[in-house]
Amino acid sequence: MPHAPDPTPGVLDPTWIHDAVARALDEDLGAAPGRDVTTQATVRPETTGVAHLVARAAGVVAGLVVVAPVLGQVADRLALPDVVVDLRVPDGAAVVAGEVLAVLTGPVQVLLVAERTLLNLASRASGVATHTRRWADALASSGAQVLDTRKTTPGLRALEKYAVRCGGGANKRMGLYDVAMIKDNHVVAAGSVAAAVAAVRARFPDVVVQVEADTLDQAIEAVAAGARFLLLDNMSTALLARVVDAVRAVESTTGRVELEATGNLTLDRAAEVAATGVDYLSVGALTHSSPILDLALDLIPTQ
Repeated sequence: MPHAPDPTPGVLDPTWIHDAVARALDEDLGAAPGRDVTTQATVRPETTGVAHLVARAAGVVAGLVVVAPVLGQVADRLALPDVVVDLRVPDGAAVVAGEVLAVLTGPVQVLLVAERTLLNLASRASGVATHTRRWADALASSGAQVLDTRKTTPGLRALEKYAVRCGGGANKRMGLYDVAMIKDNHVVAAGSVAAAVAAVRARFPDVVVQVEADTLDQAIEAVAAGARFLLLDNMSTALLARVVDAVRAVESTTGRVELEATGNLTLDRAAEVAATGVDYLSVGALTHSSPILDLALDLIPTQ
């Protein structure tokens, strides 16, 4: 089943954060320790200052958890003191344009060298969280929940799925390793839905098995084969309702079957799809098509 969210978005693995930040800094500065030829030529190492991390648009913030690690790694590369980070809002908070998200105090070289990497990660995550919140709000009066997919930016999956949680959504599978998802090509390769389900259970008995269905007959076949999680793919609202009714009708025998609508979903359809009785709506666009939330780092002029 999906990795259901709790009231807080949970945490990002510190090792993942360190490695992701290091890769991002290498892109910007060159191989460690790297250099910023503009900043290091125009700003003296001993110069200190204050910068504000600011939202330039309303939205939901995520990725602020990477602010301190980015600044810390830059300080280490430049052999300069750490920046003091005063976060004013938590990840998952709704913010307005002009709101100060964090106050950063320390070496100006560190602030300016870290600026773009910090903003790239936090703006990307905040964009995903903002988009997810729209879906979560659209489903708030239903029993359905929005899920993400594996359609993530290579190398940033952990951050983007964290951002989905910040926005009020849930993570589906994290990768190919934790959940078996039997799709049409797997059925062709195995010979039938039943054969595919049996093969997964024989080889990997510890994982949840999910089966994709495009028609009512496929859904019933999958349930009969033992699937207890169905992906109802690219179905009309009317067909979704028929499938939900048919599956629920046999649950006294089969036990609970979780149902997910997927494919061809838009915010305009969210409420009507949820009203069919599905448990989840999975939306690849949460991660593959969310625009960034515009954030800025403003160096405060000295008096």
